[in-house]
Amino acid sequence: MKKLNFKIIDAHAHLWLYQEATWNGKEICSLRNGRSMFLGEEVQMVSPFLVNSCNSAEVFLSNMNYAQVSAAVITQEYIDGFQNDYLEEVVSRYPDRFFVCGMCDYFGDNVVGEAEALLARGFRAFKVPGNRLKTDLATVSLTDPKMMDFFAFMKRHDLLLSIDLDDDASQIAQMEEVMQTFPALRVAVGHFGMPTGKHWMRQIRLARYPNVRIESGGITWLYNSEFYPFPGAVRAIREAADEVGMDRLMWGSDYPRTITAITYRMSYDFLLKTRKLTEEEKALFLGRNAEEFYGFRHLVDLPYIRNMSE
Repeated sequence: MKKLNFKIIDAHAHLWLYQEATWNGKEICSLRNGRSMFLGEEVQMVSPFLVNSCNSAEVFLSNMNYAQVSAAVITQEYIDGFQNDYLEEVVSRYPDRFFVCGMCDYFGDNVVGEAEALLARGFRAFKVPGNRLKTDLATVSLTDPKMMDFFAFMKRHDLLLSIDLDDDASQIAQMEEVMQTFPALRVAVGHFGMPTGKHWMRQIRLARYPNVRIESGGITWLYNSEFYPFPGAVRAIREAADEVGMDRLMWGSDYPRTITAITYRMSYDFLLKTRKLTEEEKALFLGRNAEEFYGFRHLVDLPYIRNMSE
């Protein structure tokens, strides 16, 4: 692998010591050998060599160091359970490697109160798993008064919003209203706008707002049926860049779920090898945009370590 003239940053990853959650009235919990009980089905949640199913910062750092990924943004998901306590510990131990997002109970009535408490603990970003806010039991609109109060709180304190949106026209319209109300709010939209869905370009166009970026967490999962080197994912990135500019787009892996079928390095090196992106575009997408947007200041320089089999 040739030496890169930029540092790689993963804008969408997850950590947990164990999964313990309930979503839509169904249980999610860690089992053994990387498996989890997920909404009534046993699934391979993470790689099988994680025999205790613990998705720790130390295991991720080992993958990051091998793949020469200098830093990562750790988001959250309702299906993993609240990880605020663990992420607070992680960022205190590895401040130059991780940028972490807190998460509130958006189904509850005290969203701003929870956000205030997390801000006091040092969280400077919040994750809203918007695609999980519609269940059989309850639905929360992004324009609900409690959510608008929450976004106003974030804007006042210059906090960053990481959000995943469903491929649903009504929810995208809600997000457009949020951005029209709070155009200065810094927002990272996840899962690359769900490019296998029919409304994905509307999500991409949110990046026309000056403080909105789109990150590609989970894109290899969305194009899993193609497998490596994911030509559909490359085409989607090219199309999005042509629409809003490569300076508005960032790479994300959605680690660890996406590396049950591929290695962590494979989740980005198909982009290094494609001829559909220029070298400058690769540098922007894989690192420089995220470095600026998340404010990383002391990125580590990771050497390439040759595989024994090379």
